[in-house]
Amino acid sequence: MRLNHLMEGPEDAPVLVLSNSLGTTLDMWRDQAPALRERFRLLRYDHRGHGGSPVPPGPYTIEDLGRDVTALLDRLGVERFSFCGLSIGGMVGMWLASETPERIDRLVLCCTSARFDPDAYESRAWTVRQHGVTKVADAVLERWFTPAFRESRPEVVEWAGQMLRDTPPEGYASCCEAVSAADLPGRLGRIRTPTLVITGAEDPAAPPDRSEFICASVPDARLIVLSPAAHLANVEQPEPVTKAILDHLTLREG
Repeated sequence: MRLNHLMEGPEDAPVLVLSNSLGTTLDMWRDQAPALRERFRLLRYDHRGHGGSPVPPGPYTIEDLGRDVTALLDRLGVERFSFCGLSIGGMVGMWLASETPERIDRLVLCCTSARFDPDAYESRAWTVRQHGVTKVADAVLERWFTPAFRESRPEVVEWAGQMLRDTPPEGYASCCEAVSAADLPGRLGRIRTPTLVITGAEDPAAPPDRSEFICASVPDARLIVLSPAAHLANVEQPEPVTKAILDHLTLREG
């Protein structure tokens, strides 16, 4: 799986991988990238079935998506890295940190859950295969942003909506099936890397109690709750999210 990716920043800097949400591309991190690539060798990529990456037939699993990342890093010659993922990207981060703990320096989990409602995502996968991504786009955008943000920043909502509608139906549906099948709570206790969990107080897709569960299960994890912010907290609250990521990744242990 040759993932579409973009690598920026000083060649001798520590590597930081950013992993996007379901229905977005690596451009989802456009507000964080300028500051992060000053301090890190920044790697952004598109999940399989998204953006410029291949669209193999589904269903996919979180393990598939995680192994796509390790294969990409192996090709780039990267042994150790920090990882920041949002939503399905956060699920990939949990899988990586529990499966290959020796490779991950720091972990940031944004607006995610160790388990989502499987029936909801199976239903969404069926709808998208039958009718396309546009059929679910309005409902998804309502979960991505708070009502006030949708009203005040319609141009940002349209930009995000275009990413969503441009996602190949098979890729979107197959990643829905990866979310539906994922059951990660049993892995959380195996995560030993310093972990920061960020959640939006108004996130209907991954409510704060999901992040509280992750923090209670991952040894010494820290939690930040942002408000107002729904599911794409990094877009709705770009400066606080960028600062939280930088503070966590540069914090000295002890």
